[in-house]
Amino acid sequence: MELILKQDVANLGFQDDVVTVKNGYGRNFLIPQGYAILATSSAKKVLAEVLKQRAFKDEKIIKEATAIADALKALEIKIAAKTGAGDKLFGSVSNADVAEAVAKSGTEIDKKFISVSGGLIKRLGKYNAKVRLHREVIIELPFDVIAEAQTTKAAKPAKEVKVAKEAEEVKVAKEAKED
Repeated sequence: MELILKQDVANLGFQDDVVTVKNGYGRNFLIPQGYAILATSSAKKVLAEVLKQRAFKDEKIIKEATAIADALKALEIKIAAKTGAGDKLFGSVSNADVAEAVAKSGTEIDKKFISVSGGLIKRLGKYNAKVRLHREVIIELPFDVIAEAQTTKAAKPAKEVKVAKEAEEVKVAKEAKED
């Protein structure tokens, strides 16, 4: 079954692509959800006219996307995560974390356009993510997963010592009142 996609569909195609799918997938999912329409001869003619008109707009959009891509390539992204023994993370780092780190640099990218190589990250190290800014502009974005800065270990015992001294002073004061 030939269909014209009305919007981007993951692992199938982009908006205004003509794709061939199995009949059940098209009839039971894509068309009822509004993701696609039948690719009749009249629909194909309309699509060709729309694509001609959109060609000029796409050039501008592609230029903007490449400018954003160049800015992203210049970034050095470090994602801090809590770690346990060795280099294992508590939890994991996903595309949402990468999108949040990129947003901190001033560029908003939706997490659905970011694909982390290997899925969820559960160890410290250097990784790559693919960012799709436009159907023709896809970049590799390197990032580091680093250990979150922890409080110094010397500060914790000092607190405990201070609390212990205060407790001892209170105990001595109570004993003095009883005498």
